[in-house]
Amino acid sequence: MAGHDSEKFDGMFLAMCQRSEKGIDELLDCLFSFLVRKTDYYTAGAPGQAERILLENFKKYEKIAERQKEEIKKEREEQERKRKEKIAKRKAEEEAEMERLKKEEEEPKIKEVTDEEAEKIQKEIDKKKETPASEPEPEKEKEEKSKENGDKEKSDEEDEADKGKVPPNAGNGGDMPNYRWSQTLEEIECQCWFDVKFPIKSKDVVVEIGRKHLKVGLKGHPPIMDGETFNEIKVEESTWTIDNKKYITLNIEKVNRMEWWNKLIMTDPEINTKKVNPEPSKLSDLEGDTRGLVEKMMYDQRQREMGLPTSEDQKKQEILGKFMKQHPEMDFSKCKFN
Repeated sequence: MAGHDSEKFDGMFLAMCQRSEKGIDELLDCLFSFLVRKTDYYTAGAPGQAERILLENFKKYEKIAERQKEEIKKEREEQERKRKEKIAKRKAEEEAEMERLKKEEEEPKIKEVTDEEAEKIQKEIDKKKETPASEPEPEKEKEEKSKENGDKEKSDEEDEADKGKVPPNAGNGGDMPNYRWSQTLEEIECQCWFDVKFPIKSKDVVVEIGRKHLKVGLKGHPPIMDGETFNEIKVEESTWTIDNKKYITLNIEKVNRMEWWNKLIMTDPEINTKKVNPEPSKLSDLEGDTRGLVEKMMYDQRQREMGLPTSEDQKKQEILGKFMKQHPEMDFSKCKFN
């Protein structure tokens, strides 16, 4: 028998192994006793044929076992090498990040400077508005009130869109019955566990990491994960390991390093990515241009939450302030700037 045919009795053999309290000796003793009592295995063929058949099959699968052992050894060595490389890389990046933060503490904060400029520009605009305008003040208040109501309605609509979504866990991911995943902008870590009492070995597990598909399970058991992923995976840079002979840990690299996943598998409940805490994502992992863009996105998000102008709004105010200063003869009271 070869291929899947050789596995059709695995369930029966597993049950026999579990009931053999004395281990392989008891199992083999029962097997040969069965052959004596219920078959003519020892007596039907020519002299020595029973032993020859036994040794041929023993040596056949002995070679397979040795080859599998060597493959598992190489696989573990490669996984360990990648793990050590990743740890060394992260350590170097963390040290670089600490050095960068130390230097930033000795320099003026970008946010503080921007706020000072924004406050200065705002004072200039307020000063211009103190000049007589054709529209009365009550009309201005009416427009501001209308704008506030519009912002409130928009916020209510956004809250309505988030109904039914679950908040992310502490790692910005989700908690499922048999696995838990966390994420940064660049990668995902997923820990899977199984309801079995025996130690897990690599030959027992089924792990398939595809470009947009994940499958994790044990042979002879329904998979705990088998489906399309939220987005694409860098298969060649993703790995998996067995921890403490109990858990499978997946380390998945994202293709798009500029987004938060709202689910790992498309059948998972959707998490609310608006509540993701960006701090676990190491900005030092990103390239210069990408890092600058992410920092700008994070700054604008904090400004909106505090009701303050974003970086784009501040640029517009700065340009407007300079233009108004250059043309004091012009009346901007009836103009609306978006």
